[in-house]
Formats: sequence, structure tokens, C-alpha cells
Amino acid sequence: MGAGKSTIGRMLSNELKLEFFDSDKVIEERCGANIPWIFDMEGESGFREREEQAIDELTQRDDIVLATGGGVVMRESNRQHLSSRGIVVYLRTSVEQQIIRTAKDKNRPLLQAENPQKILADLFAIRDPLYLSIADIVIETDQRNPKWVVLDLCRRIKG
Repeated sequence: MGAGKSTIGRMLSNELKLEFFDSDKVIEERCGANIPWIFDMEGESGFREREEQAIDELTQRDDIVLATGGGVVMRESNRQHLSSRGIVVYLRTSVEQQIIRTAKDKNRPLLQAENPQKILADLFAIRDPLYLSIADIVIETDQRNPKWVVLDLCRRIKG
């Protein structure tokens, strides 16, 4: 969360002249409801079911840039689809930077709690090894301008 997946993904798709998809936005459009509402009504497991279906469908497309939700790596099937059907970029961000970037965002159900820093630290401890296990490219985004990140990614993808 707060790594810049949507921002950098959109910019990268423009630079590479590819179609852009944000899996969370696709899920919201299909449901006609936002992510917090889905979490409220169906719980995290209901959301993850929807996410798994969206990831399976989106990763079958060619020539796209796909930004996913931060928890996408929690399901083995998602990790398999992502790693076998495209180039996986892990935008690695510190917990401190995530706190700064998500402080005012009310559209993140998992952070609507008393201690979001602990939640982010716990999530990082679980998710980081999963991301590292499937990432073709790992790029640190702390204190980095999104344009720089995109240019670096283009260089790495093309090289």
C-alpha cells in the first residue's frame, strides 16, 4: 500500500504505449461498489475471491500494464498467474513511507484501525517475501520521483 502502483503503472503504460488496468478499479466497476463497501459486505475473503477472478482474467491479456492491490500476493493462484503471464515489478517501499503516503486515504479498509503502522509492518513482514519470490524487477520507491522510477523501469524492461 502506498508504493505508487497505480500512479507508476499509469505512467509506465503511457511511456510504453500499452493499455493500463488497475485490478482494484476493475473489481469496483464490476461490483458497482468501492473496495471498503466490498470489505464491509463480503469481508476480506469475499474481496480476495473477486480479486483472484480479476487477476486470472487480466493476466491473460497481452500488452498491458497491470497495477494490483497490495494483498494480491496472498493467494498462490495470483502469484502463479502474475509470474507466468508477465513481467512482475515489485515497487518496494518502507513502512515509514507507506505511513506518509496513506495517512489521509480512507479507501484502504485494512488501515482503518488504531495502529496503522503496526498493521503495515505486519503486512510487510508477510508480503515482502512473497513479492520477492515472484518479482522479475525490484525497485525501491522511497524518496524517488515517480517519473524517475518509470524511466528506470523502462530501461530495465527493455534491457
